[in-house]
Amino acid sequence: MITTLWAGLASGAVYVLVALGFNVVFVASGTFNFAQPQYLILGTFLGYLIAGVLGYPVPLAMLAGGLAGFVIGLLEERIAVRPISGSGVHGELVTTVGWSVIMEGVILLVWGVEARKVPALVPDISIDLAGGRISATEALLVAVAVVLPLALHGWSRWTLHGLANLATAEDRNAAMLRGINVPRLALFSFAGAGALMGALGPIVGPKTFAIASLGGVIILKGFVALSIGGFGSYPGALIGGLAVGIVEALAARYLGSSYGALSVFVLLLAVLMARPQGLFGERRERVV
Repeated sequence: MITTLWAGLASGAVYVLVALGFNVVFVASGTFNFAQPQYLILGTFLGYLIAGVLGYPVPLAMLAGGLAGFVIGLLEERIAVRPISGSGVHGELVTTVGWSVIMEGVILLVWGVEARKVPALVPDISIDLAGGRISATEALLVAVAVVLPLALHGWSRWTLHGLANLATAEDRNAAMLRGINVPRLALFSFAGAGALMGALGPIVGPKTFAIASLGGVIILKGFVALSIGGFGSYPGALIGGLAVGIVEALAARYLGSSYGALSVFVLLLAVLMARPQGLFGERRERVV
């Protein structure tokens, strides 16, 4: 039972990280970036290449993933989002999907469809914890998934840049009138989220392996985690992602593997019926 819970927390940690990437972009730009998981996948392949094939330390692979994610994030915002921003038709939902397809296609061309083993940052050992067993890699992943949302929440509340993001999310036009450079915030939110996901790839890779087609799975679970926790809430991403992982693991363990995904959507429906804005989301009213 406890081992199953640890496994669920480790899987949920991946969903937490994806949900965080979604939130970083969503809060600053109001855009849901469907290409976000591809940055994480790119980071896993860079971890495989730099640490596994070339033999360099994993932190160097994390740095390379972060730099690649930053540059590609800048390009995505300028090419796929900026030209149609403010058009009122939410065309960026389509263009970010297109960007995701392009990134996946490039990864497939370079590395193919085979799963690649990614070297771990910590020793490959198992730990007895609270009556269950968890690998050191999974324990590190869970720790990162807990600390990072709390750090981002503090950044969003106690720094000028974070407060500017929140102001933009609340009212984009009012933020611009107060002197906030909203386009620049949007640009660097894409770059920052890309850098974050790229740098975390070598941390996630030892659990998931580097698999080009993984994006379709984690984007769905990350979206569900964010819907449960509430869009725009970093603590919500944490609670939502871990809840999805635990429910999925317990359902697969006691009901069968085919019930894992079904149980996640049952949880989503239950939460949204009680709180349509998510557990930590804010209800917004508008005059009509």
